[in-house]
Amino acid sequence: MPTRDTAWPTGTPCWVDLGVPDIEAARHFYSSLLGWTYEGGEEEYGGYLLALSGGRKAAGLGPQMDPDDPPRWTTYFATDDADATAARITDAGGSVVMPPMDVGPMGRMAIAVDRQGNPFGLWQSGVITGVEVYNEPGSLVWNEAAVDDQAAAREFYTAVFGFTWDEIPDSGGYSTFSSEDRPLGGLGGLAPGLPRGWQACFSVANTDEAVRTVEAGGGKVLMAAEDTPYGRFAVVADPWGASFSVMQPQDG
Repeated sequence: MPTRDTAWPTGTPCWVDLGVPDIEAARHFYSSLLGWTYEGGEEEYGGYLLALSGGRKAAGLGPQMDPDDPPRWTTYFATDDADATAARITDAGGSVVMPPMDVGPMGRMAIAVDRQGNPFGLWQSGVITGVEVYNEPGSLVWNEAAVDDQAAAREFYTAVFGFTWDEIPDSGGYSTFSSEDRPLGGLGGLAPGLPRGWQACFSVANTDEAVRTVEAGGGKVLMAAEDTPYGRFAVVADPWGASFSVMQPQDG
């Protein structure tokens, strides 16, 4: 089981969380789908829950803070200085919608949008370093964004995080981004019927079973399961409309 208990390098998608109007129903939906258990939920942290996979932190669930902001999974990028990274975001043409703030001893966070209006977060490690398990069923396996202007997005995220890019042949311009020669995630164009912005992809033991569980729980299938060079992949949405993807990796 790939695990990590120390801070993630700057620029790594290190955490994802969901803001949802019915957190109790959401915890049951994702427990059925991904096998999560939970801890936390204290009032001082707004009822925020830590989702655990195999006893290790895998994601967060919290109450929807703004009823006008649709439920979504937010991808957070690791930083060793949230304030400096926030300044680079504005310098690169993005906006910081929630300035860096301490979350008790847990860490320091901010929420921003890129030039094209796609939201993402920053996480400066404290007691919580980010995901503690990854690339295993029930945990994060990939993060990617679908954007209107891929070239502009690459320019923005390079200015903020120093990414380098590797375009995948015959993929419509889809590129993976790396830091220190480590592939970290992907960025591509928009596709009809599929969501824009940052998406979390969770590893599952069986993609077809996961899709059936999503539908049985009141969610929707946005892209039917299909085989890819990396594994069997599907794009779905939970009952509140928050989209994400599931993938059974090739070696799984």
